[in-house]
Amino acid sequence: MQTQYVESSSLSAVGYEPANLTLEVQFKNGHVYRYFNVPYVAVEQLMNARSLGRHFNSNIRDRFRYRRMV
Repeated sequence: MQTQYVESSSLSAVGYEPANLTLEVQFKNGHVYRYFNVPYVAVEQLMNARSLGRHFNSNIRDRFRYRRMV
């Protein structure tokens, strides 16, 4: 999975694995979550959002099945 550090007040890094549609989000508090069956367009919209945290909360959190990793 390719991980990219991001500028955000709540997120520190975002990774995506297109082969299995898995989005990995690392938060500033160190918690890491994997979200499953996330289409690429949703990740693209997240990465292009003015506020990554706000976009994540509105469009990804609680809309996709997830697992806390750390």
